[in-house]
Amino acid sequence: MRFLHLSDLHLGKRVCEFSMLDDQRYILEEILSLLDTTPVDGVLLAGDLYDKPVPPAEAVRLLDWFLTQLAARKLPVFAISGNHDSADRIAFGSALLEPSRVYVSPVFSGAPQPIPLQDAHGTVDVYLLPFLKPAMVRHVWPDEPMESYNDALACVLRHCELDPAHRSVLVAHQFVAGAACCESEEVSVGGVDSVDASLFDGFDYVALGHLHSPQKVGRDAVRYCGTPLKYSFSEAGQHKSATFVELGTKGDVTITTAPLTPKHDLREVRGSYMELTDRRTYAGTAVEDYLHITLTDEQDVPDALARLRVVYPNLMRLDYDNLRTREDREVTAPERTENITPLEHFAAFYELQNNQPLTDEQAAFCQQLIEDIWKEGEDA
Repeated sequence: MRFLHLSDLHLGKRVCEFSMLDDQRYILEEILSLLDTTPVDGVLLAGDLYDKPVPPAEAVRLLDWFLTQLAARKLPVFAISGNHDSADRIAFGSALLEPSRVYVSPVFSGAPQPIPLQDAHGTVDVYLLPFLKPAMVRHVWPDEPMESYNDALACVLRHCELDPAHRSVLVAHQFVAGAACCESEEVSVGGVDSVDASLFDGFDYVALGHLHSPQKVGRDAVRYCGTPLKYSFSEAGQHKSATFVELGTKGDVTITTAPLTPKHDLREVRGSYMELTDRRTYAGTAVEDYLHITLTDEQDVPDALARLRVVYPNLMRLDYDNLRTREDREVTAPERTENITPLEHFAAFYELQNNQPLTDEQAAFCQQLIEDIWKEGEDA
């Protein structure tokens, strides 16, 4: 039995204020074309279908279109909610979707039940486990000892009765200890949300979502497929792919990948302003890619962002690397950060991400929000 493993579509995502919706539809169309030439028996969608708990209408329509296209190909779909999703919104209509063989994880209420599939080698049981927090599990089993995410997942899987004669596939969305992260992911400080890969030892294949870099964790069959698109410049050097999983007889698992080519790549470029605006430099290159440009000029170029966008229309981020910026980085050392206010920290981060400072109205809003948060903390 052969599956396509996808995760972290993040439909509706914006990167540096650029909407990714057109690029997301393009890559989903590419995935559908891939399925037409590389048949599978099912599609595993391992969470973060949307980028926000309340996604924009265009993102909802895009997921609706994609699921409809998969159902039209008579492919069973196994989807779960991730930490970016609203479990209630993802679960909406699941009973109506099931006759079309689109299986969606319910809001967590106990151990997942197997969804059986048949092939020449017997039964494959698919289990759908949405993103879990300890409080969710504690609500179901209040008497179980539960101090951490690892305890919570261990509790759920203890109550998940696997048939040892069947092959089993788990679709889950958690951070597994030892996996490599990148800056576009939300991982708790200190790894408090991490779980141990050994918890999955009973499953023949574990289709993970949450981390954006394709990788195995421990054994080959515990795997993150990664995002189909690059969502941060820390991913610029990655090659995105679709992951295919084939289950033969019990214990026989084969994993292959197929490259995915985006509509616009996300790249980093470095050089002086004169070099990067010289036609000999950019002629024949993909100037419409999403770019992070680092200028090496010693003097700031007036209105550089707008002028560079004449050549590179999808320039997302602009930085300088010169003597001044290197000195600034040294000045903003740990000993100085203690004297920077929370608003100044946020303003610097905002400008880094968006290439423009906060407006007075935005700054006032943020300051009020910071004060409200501090007040709530003191009251607690």
